[in-house]
Amino acid sequence: MPKFLRSPFRFLLLFSCFAFQAAPAGQQATSLTAANPQESFDTGTKADYAAGSVAFATGTWTLTDAVLGNAEADRKNGAQAVRLQQNGKLTMEFFVPNGAATVAVQHAIYGSDASSSWELWAQPESCNCNKWTKVGNTVFTTTSTLQAAAFTVNIAGNVKFEIRKTSGGASRLNIDDFAVTDFGVAQPSIDNDNMALGNPSGAITDVGSPKNYLMVKPQFTLSYNRDEGKPNWVSWHIDASDRGDANRIDLFRPDPTLPEGWYQVQANSYTSSGFDRGHNCPSADRLANAEDNAATFFMTNMMPQAPLNNQGPWADLENYARTFLPGNEVYVVCGSYGLGGTGANGSVTTTIDNGRITVPNRTWKVIVILPVGDNDAARVTSSTRVIAVDMPNTNSIIRDWGLYRTSVDAIETSTGYDLLSALPVDVQTAIESKVDAGPAPAN
Repeated sequence: MPKFLRSPFRFLLLFSCFAFQAAPAGQQATSLTAANPQESFDTGTKADYAAGSVAFATGTWTLTDAVLGNAEADRKNGAQAVRLQQNGKLTMEFFVPNGAATVAVQHAIYGSDASSSWELWAQPESCNCNKWTKVGNTVFTTTSTLQAAAFTVNIAGNVKFEIRKTSGGASRLNIDDFAVTDFGVAQPSIDNDNMALGNPSGAITDVGSPKNYLMVKPQFTLSYNRDEGKPNWVSWHIDASDRGDANRIDLFRPDPTLPEGWYQVQANSYTSSGFDRGHNCPSADRLANAEDNAATFFMTNMMPQAPLNNQGPWADLENYARTFLPGNEVYVVCGSYGLGGTGANGSVTTTIDNGRITVPNRTWKVIVILPVGDNDAARVTSSTRVIAVDMPNTNSIIRDWGLYRTSVDAIETSTGYDLLSALPVDVQTAIESKVDAGPAPAN
C-alpha cells in the first residue's frame, strides 16, 4: 500500500470502522431474534441482587449480583438498564442463531459511583462445553454518560455471551442496549495498518489515560506510559516497501507529540545508565525514506535494554523477521514488563533518569508472518506461523533467541494484554497457545 495512505487520520478512521460498523443497506444487521434485533432490557423486573433469571424480549438472561434499575441515577435508554455491582454478571441463556461478527454494548457508571471495568465473554454452541472465551479488551467505564463499547467477535454458528464486571467492588455499573451483527455481514478490509491485528491494552488518546496513552504514527503505533517513560507496547507492519535505501538517521530525540506538560525523555536520559536506548520498532524496518527512519528514533519508541539483549538475540530476531520479505509481509508487536534489569554496570537497576524511566525485567515480541496479500487480519489462520519470545533484560542473556520462545498466551498472562484481539476468536485460540517450532538460525 502506498505510504501516503498510512496517515494517522486514515488509520483512526479505519480502526473505528473495523471495531463496529453497521451492516450495508439491504443486509440484516442483527439477530438476537428476528423480531428483536437489540436487547434493550426494558421488559421484565428484578429488584434484588441475588442471582436470578429474567425473560426479556430476546430470551432469558441470568443476572448475578445485578438488578434491573429504573431510578434517576440509572443511565439508560428507555425504561431501565441492568445495574451490576461487585463481580456481577449478565449471562445469555440462549444462543444467537446467526453467529456474530461484532457486538456493541452501551455502558456507564451508576449515579456518582466510582469507575468499574468489565469484559465480554463468548461461548460457541459448537464447542459442546461450558468454556467461555474472552472477547477483545477489558473495558473501563469512567463516565456517567452512556457510551458504546464495540467488540470484533467473528464467530460462525450459534453463540451466546456473558458480561462480567471485573473491578470497582460496590461501585455500580449500568449496561444497556446489547446488539449483535450477524456473522458474514460485510466488514471493512483492514490492510497493512500498524495495529490491524488489535489494540493489546485498549489504549486511548486521552490525557486522562497517562499510563496507557495511544500514539498513532504513520510508521508505528504505540501505547505510551508517561509514568514509566517508555512504551507499554509498539505495533507495526513490514513489507518490502519499507526496506528502501534510506540511511540510518541516528537522531535520538524527544517526541514533540506527547501531551503538553508531560515529561519528555531526552536523548541523553540513558547516559551512563548501563542500558541501551533500545528500539521497539527497529530503524532497519523503516528505510523507505529519511522521515520514516527518523521516526524510529523518537524516545517514545525506546526502552532501557541491557546491551547484550539489545545487540544480541533481540537484534538477531529483528534481522530474522526481515528475511521473510519480499514474499511475505510481517506484523510485529513488542514491549517490556516487570521491574529491574541488569545492564553493563552489573547490578539490578529499577529506574534511570532520576527515577523517571522504569527499567523493565523482561522484553517480549510477537511476530505474525503472512504471504503478501490483502485484508490481512482475515487471512490469518490456525496454521499461520507466529513467533513469540520473552527474554530476560540482562547482560547475561544467551545469544540464541530460539531459547526464549514461548506462547502468545503466556505473554498475555505476564502482561495482562489481549494480543491479536482483532482476529477471530477461534483463530486466536488456535495460534496463541502454540510455541513456535520453526527454524531459529544461528547468528
